[in-house]
Amino acid sequence: QVHLVESGGGEVQAGGSMTLSCAFSGRTSDEFSMAWFRQVPGKEREFVAAVSYGGGRKVYSDTAKGRFTISRDNARQTVQLQMQSLRSEDSAVYVCAARYGSTTTLSSRYPRWGQGTRVTVSS
Repeated sequence: QVHLVESGGGEVQAGGSMTLSCAFSGRTSDEFSMAWFRQVPGKEREFVAAVSYGGGRKVYSDTAKGRFTISRDNARQTVQLQMQSLRSEDSAVYVCAARYGSTTTLSSRYPRWGQGTRVTVSS
């Protein structure tokens, strides 16, 4: 199984930038896709971005498109989410997820999850 640990959260002012990282380890020899989701209390988990094993396919939510960039470095075993032009509504716990196979926006298709890292955007 793949193990995931996020880092990089914190507080940032609206309009600012932040980069989240997800370190993966464990069974990494098989090809697996990675994704970022976010969750706010009382709301469903929301898809943010996903990247294929080789990095050639990237998928973004409408709210992330143009502001967020997902990337992965398999040699360093990390996936990053670079966020720009942050808004107060981006405040959430960001969680990375992994699945063996192709990318998908459906959280139910990801069996492996990290603990999450909190992002607070202050106005």
